[in-house]
Amino acid sequence: MTAVPITATHEHPVGRETELSLLARTVAALRDGRGSVVEITGEPGIGKTHLATALVDLATQQGVPVIRAHAVRGNTTPFQVLRDAWEARRAGGAKGKPFDEVRDLPGEWAAGCVLVLDDIHWCDPDSAAVLVRLARSVAPRPFLLALAHRPGQTAPELRQALEDGVRADTVTRIEPGPLDAEAVAALLARWGTPVAREPRTPAELEELAAPLRYSAELQEFAARLCAAAEGNPRYLRLLAAANWQPEHWPDLPGTDAVGLLREAKPLIAELDALTPQAAVAASAAAVLGSPFRPQDVAQVSGLGLDRTLDALAELERAELVRSADWKGGLAFRHPVIGHVAHERAGVSFRLRAHRRALELITGRGGRARERARHAEHLLGADAALAARVLAEGAAELAVREPETAARWLRSALESLPEGHDGEGESPTRTEMELACCRALIASGRLHEARTRAHELLAHRHAALGERQSLQAHAVCANAERQLGRYAEAAAIAGAALGLLPRPLPDPLPAEAVELIIEYGLVHVLSGAHDQARDLLREAARTPSEADGADRTVLRVLNALCATHAGDLDEAADEVTRCARLVDALPDPLAGRTPETLALLGSAELYLERFADAARHLSRGLAPADSGPQRPILLHRLLGLATAELWTGRLEASQRHAREVENLARPLGVQPAVTLAQAIRATALVWAHGRERADEAVTLVEEVTSTLPPGHGWWSASATGLLAQARLLAGDAAGSRRTLLEGGGGKRLPRVRPFSRPLLLTLLATATLDCGDREEAHRLVRAAEAESDRLGLPIQEAYVHCARAQLHTADGEHDAAAKLFDLAAEAFRSADMPVQYAWTLATGARSFHEAHGPAAALGHLDAAEAVARAYGALLVQERVTSTRAELSGNTLGTHPLGLLSDREREIAELAATTLRTREIAERLFLSPRTVETHLSRIYRKLEVPSRLALSDLLRRSG
Repeated sequence: MTAVPITATHEHPVGRETELSLLARTVAALRDGRGSVVEITGEPGIGKTHLATALVDLATQQGVPVIRAHAVRGNTTPFQVLRDAWEARRAGGAKGKPFDEVRDLPGEWAAGCVLVLDDIHWCDPDSAAVLVRLARSVAPRPFLLALAHRPGQTAPELRQALEDGVRADTVTRIEPGPLDAEAVAALLARWGTPVAREPRTPAELEELAAPLRYSAELQEFAARLCAAAEGNPRYLRLLAAANWQPEHWPDLPGTDAVGLLREAKPLIAELDALTPQAAVAASAAAVLGSPFRPQDVAQVSGLGLDRTLDALAELERAELVRSADWKGGLAFRHPVIGHVAHERAGVSFRLRAHRRALELITGRGGRARERARHAEHLLGADAALAARVLAEGAAELAVREPETAARWLRSALESLPEGHDGEGESPTRTEMELACCRALIASGRLHEARTRAHELLAHRHAALGERQSLQAHAVCANAERQLGRYAEAAAIAGAALGLLPRPLPDPLPAEAVELIIEYGLVHVLSGAHDQARDLLREAARTPSEADGADRTVLRVLNALCATHAGDLDEAADEVTRCARLVDALPDPLAGRTPETLALLGSAELYLERFADAARHLSRGLAPADSGPQRPILLHRLLGLATAELWTGRLEASQRHAREVENLARPLGVQPAVTLAQAIRATALVWAHGRERADEAVTLVEEVTSTLPPGHGWWSASATGLLAQARLLAGDAAGSRRTLLEGGGGKRLPRVRPFSRPLLLTLLATATLDCGDREEAHRLVRAAEAESDRLGLPIQEAYVHCARAQLHTADGEHDAAAKLFDLAAEAFRSADMPVQYAWTLATGARSFHEAHGPAAALGHLDAAEAVARAYGALLVQERVTSTRAELSGNTLGTHPLGLLSDREREIAELAATTLRTREIAERLFLSPRTVETHLSRIYRKLEVPSRLALSDLLRRSG
């Protein structure tokens, strides 16, 4: 359990700064000789007693005497709370008249003191009458009277007197509200509460017992716990003590019932004070769960309707239940009260009550989810019945609440004997194991799902039928794939596919479709599309028993493989058809196989259909989906972040990339972390310019060191982004090195055809900036050949930009200006505003030479307006420096004066078109050291490349 400490003296309540300030003022007024009445009011558990304790501490620290007493529930002794306060005063050494002589005059025996009376909603009528008079009058001798109470249970006359005093400004009312998430996070940190979820990786087994290290994770957990506790401190303490877990709420308070009951002693005392029939009604209501109907409570409790109504009325007066906005029903004041009442009920009562509730709901045709909630408590009494109902409930919840489905199936399997194979319509043990594995995968418990799937294949393989064997292999491969074990996933799926006849049977069994989908997914994600393409094409064209959603997934995978292979004519038509199919599906079916939308969006990204890609990738993507229980959405978030990067939504791209990092790190999916960091590094340079260039380069270097081996989808995507980020940050040599190492050589053979023109142009630009004009020309010719074959307008636009920069370097400004114009228009038409503005700024020099200053400045004005609108500071900086160059406003001093001796030496050599290796040999340095110096030179002189450096030095003489 989570140990929730008692608030220590002098440890003020968290999140109550306003209330504490009011209390401090009243103590200061008393020291100045002015007495007052303070009312501390609010719902149960909101923190009234803690504020009263804080008042005691404040007074004690300032040397003011304090008297404190509590009213006692059910007490009938006249003047009980006042007598207790008077005796506390006498125990402190004060002398005076007997209590009976001064019982109506607290102002005399409490003069100069702080008199704190807690729980006065339980005080006897005589004490209440005295307090009414004190609230309505001014004491002859000053003292501070603080009254803490629940207004719903306080005597009406006392409540009215306090209300009148507030209106007359003679009573200070302090009414604490719910805590916010920030205050809850502070409390959890104070208590040392770990984030309550099960470990999913070996490293997390150690992490779970250690102090929380990720403040972002704590804040997210605190926000969810705050919502569950409704900001109420008492409920917060109860849920923390129960080891609350969001995936179990509100069905369960947590995993530690003993801890819950230990912390719930004040609440248990309230339940113990009920009459026997009210206690039985509370237990029956707890079994039913909130909200509940009186007639159901009557049937489950056995009290009969009249006695049940009397009992519920008592529970309402005690503020344990209240009306619910649900067809005349009732609900506990908070769900955790029902959980405490449920745990307090005896085992035999709970078993009988849950069976009655199950029969009641079954009789009126209730949903499987409702029935399963009761069946979960009957596993020890009738395991076969309970397991069947739980399996039905899990099937109903598998998509919307996979965590609950997994819990029910796990419990059912643990309760059944090993040889149980189902009876009648009951599912077999194997069917429940498969369903459990799928639910575990959907809820992110990948390691447990993998273990169960392997055990199923190892220990029950001989008993599996052909269809079940296909399902088991598919589930096992799914778990391996989502853990990033692509080789294992491919081997498992391939082994099962070897059992299928070829050509594939017609119709294709649904289980075979599931397995083929898994086989295709793992090959797509690992970059081995060619190995799966023939099978996917055949399966997509074969009639099958699978439903429409799975058939659509097959077609999407087939289209994506065609895209990766460069067969864009086939891919374009198939993606269009798939988009129509997916758009026709309702959200639950479209997202049932979560990769469907991710894969379709990815194919649309590669085909440069950015609007369609963003629409599909963001479809049904609610904020809750980005929580730690949704790792299966990694692909969609990555695709969305990429789409936003290309279309200039830089802030959104960085936000979604960070969400991926937060999702992937706890799961140990390093390739996803790497790609997300690459996206973030590129967006960082575009958004923050040279100011954050060093930070971006550092991030890029960190990411480069973690690139996964091989040339899979993750690595290829990350390589291109990292190279672009380096180039934008002024590190042309680093960009070139990243592309050559990640792309497999000068022609980038590891890069997929649909993106090879872009990456070849990046390599050409970086090569040109490094001074190798001949190699840059060769690379641009290769990019033009690849682009002509593809026919994608954006790839063609990038090629135009690269060719234009070569024309600029050769002094052919008319040809350069024409190509820059063509590229800019293509980027504008494709909704790529940042790249459009960057192209206008990059081509400004050629526009100036070809069409005159007015044309160049007009392009720069347009680029600056777009850059400001999309928050692209790097483009704005480029515009500013280019405008200054074109207007002759260069630095007042020679640029070389800004450099160190070594940097000046390297800059002069670089301007002579010597290559990096040649400069290194002449100065007896390593090529890497020369590259580092060049990066610093570019930043100091605010130039993006070696070509611009040469031009600047030439113009500066």
